[in-house]
Amino acid sequence: MPEIKVVLDTNIFVSSFFGGNPEEIISLWKNEEIILCLSKDILDEYIRVLAEFDRTDIQHKIKDLLALFATGFNMKFVHHTERLKVVTDPADDKFIECAVASAADYIVSGDKALLKIENYQTVKIATPPVFLKTFG
Repeated sequence: MPEIKVVLDTNIFVSSFFGGNPEEIISLWKNEEIILCLSKDILDEYIRVLAEFDRTDIQHKIKDLLALFATGFNMKFVHHTERLKVVTDPADDKFIECAVASAADYIVSGDKALLKIENYQTVKIATPPVFLKTFG
């Protein structure tokens, strides 16, 4: 199977707790069918957002994710990213920066500002259903 490198917007991890396409995408990563691309800025955001959840029904899922992040499971971590100004919301540029630095194939997001771009250089930006349809 070809190595498909993917940057996942934080909203994909959050949505994955409630099932559906985001959960399926996280399963692809956990089953080593896609490689998760990360930068320090993205990992910091993941950890900050996940730590804000105070729901006992998903705490085990959060702990599992944090353990995978800590071990570097099935990830490509980029230590240096070129600063870019592409997205109308500057907080979203980190996803494009990581995708470019890691030579990712996709950014998967539910964020309208990111999705509006559609493609940046060789990176495709897709919703979870579009990514899964393309992937599967």
